[in-house]
Amino acid sequence: MNAAVTTKPGGPEVIEFMEKSTPSAKKGYVLIKIKAFGLNRSEIFTRQGDSPNVRFPRVQGIECVGIVIEDTSGEYKKGQQVAAIMGGMGRDFDGSYAEYTLVPKKIVFPFHSALPWATLGAIPEMFQTVSGSLRQALEVRKNEILLIRGGTSSIGMLACQLAKHLGLEVISTTRKCEKAESLKENGADFVIIDNGNIKEKVKKLFPNGIDKVLELIGTRTLKDSLKCIKPGGMVCITGILGGEWTMKKFTPQGDIPSLGRLTVYMGEAWNLQKESLQEFIDDVERENIRITIDRVFKLDEIVEAHKYMESNQAIGKIVVEI
Repeated sequence: MNAAVTTKPGGPEVIEFMEKSTPSAKKGYVLIKIKAFGLNRSEIFTRQGDSPNVRFPRVQGIECVGIVIEDTSGEYKKGQQVAAIMGGMGRDFDGSYAEYTLVPKKIVFPFHSALPWATLGAIPEMFQTVSGSLRQALEVRKNEILLIRGGTSSIGMLACQLAKHLGLEVISTTRKCEKAESLKENGADFVIIDNGNIKEKVKKLFPNGIDKVLELIGTRTLKDSLKCIKPGGMVCITGILGGEWTMKKFTPQGDIPSLGRLTVYMGEAWNLQKESLQEFIDDVERENIRITIDRVFKLDEIVEAHKYMESNQAIGKIVVEI
């Protein structure tokens, strides 16, 4: 099979397109012919050598959609549509940057859909992250006010769509004025140009503060996000778009406002219910939810795709279709 192999830690050029043996089916695993997969920023960190315990060479990729080639247990039938996400995929064992992948059955999710493969490829990890962040971590409720910090990312764009679907009022941020209109078209009620300090802009809109913050920039803007919430409000860190994992100084009894709550979402495959994935795909088919795809690449264009992802030009998901 053809595969894009990350040969060693480094820049995008360390990913090489080559032939590799197709995996053989074995007990407890499902062999999948990959049709498409979404790119994720965590794959940049893995490629750079920042993911613990990853050994190179490695076929990266933490998600995919495709069809079953073989499941020795017989639970999944040949030709059945499935998604696979996380569970060590692309880190502990070879992932989706290839024509075929062999993954543990526990991270496989069946679905049925007539949507294009590129659209389906954008969904699994993005939906798992957004749904888990909003429903499980932030416990969002109808009529609440949600601030999405990092709104033009694929997670930010879908979070706005899902939040509006659930009946919330949404403020979305971007650093670039030229991207503001895209956020409004995506459903945001308010757009704020983010210079790293937006507390006053938020308080001008809502003097008493807001209910919830989905923090996708990470530690660089966390303290400012905490200043935006009302008493009893909550901030959830889900993304690290700012590229900084550790804060140099953080004082809980000072940086977290009184009665404020801080949480984090680092979802895995078991945070996603099979029924929820199918319901979401159905909503996309009915056009109740719109998936924002920025660009679709081919497998042999993976180096270019990584360069594009690192450039932060994208508005929405980057997908690779095979």
